[in-house]
Amino acid sequence: MDVVMKGRGERVTGQARARLERKLQHLSKLDGRLDRVEVEVTRESRGRIGGGHRAEAWGRSGRRTYRAHASGEDVAAALELMLDRLERQITEAHRRRRARAVAAKRRAPAESRAPIPAPE
Repeated sequence: MDVVMKGRGERVTGQARARLERKLQHLSKLDGRLDRVEVEVTRESRGRIGGGHRAEAWGRSGRRTYRAHASGEDVAAALELMLDRLERQITEAHRRRRARAVAAKRRAPAESRAPIPAPE
């Protein structure tokens, strides 16, 4: 998986980058088609309610795009919240895909057993 990490107004340390890559490995196990994730860390110059740092991420998985953002007191807290939101989106998409596949399998045998009308 390709990981791009940018910092705007904040220098991204090697420690934060290593932590992010370790946690993104878990996300790639949840969705194997996740091939690129871009993360942007921004230092908020004005005090916001959520904190002074903001993390945004977007990732591509086939035709699906996942996006998440979060604010926190420091870079690690913002990244943690953002990754939790991204993980929730990926697991929900997986659950919906599985439910749809199971429903299609249940429907298929009933349709194949339907009587074929005889021509008159």
